[in-house]
Amino acid sequence: MPSVFSRAKELLVDVPRHGKLAYCLLRDDRVPAAPKAALLAALGVIVSPLDIPAWIPVLGEFDMLALGILAVETFIAACPEEVREEHQAAIKAKESTFDRDWHDTAGAARYAAGRLVNRVRLRVLRRDDEYQSVSEGLRN
Repeated sequence: MPSVFSRAKELLVDVPRHGKLAYCLLRDDRVPAAPKAALLAALGVIVSPLDIPAWIPVLGEFDMLALGILAVETFIAACPEEVREEHQAAIKAKESTFDRDWHDTAGAARYAAGRLVNRVRLRVLRRDDEYQSVSEGLRN
């Protein structure tokens, strides 16, 4: 029987992998609506402000973690096997929906951060001839 620490380590590795797979499966039209709705309902319970057993120190938070893991694993098991295997292969090859969305989001964030830094730099250097305020940009 594996020790508690080895099981915890395994869980820490599995959670991100299962999270990516669940994300890809949620975005796939071939996955039935019922498992998607069940997963989203469980995740809704997790983020809900109503949490009765939270008053139990430390253990009060594990119920939500356990529910999240159970919901994701149940959702993955309810998806068609061939679709699941296809997404697992894409994740392994780093060509999944998750990877594409992650790279798109990171690229957009880098672009926005670069624009913000440039605007601040121009403002600090007081290059008013190069700086265009947001409100001026809207009028043009």
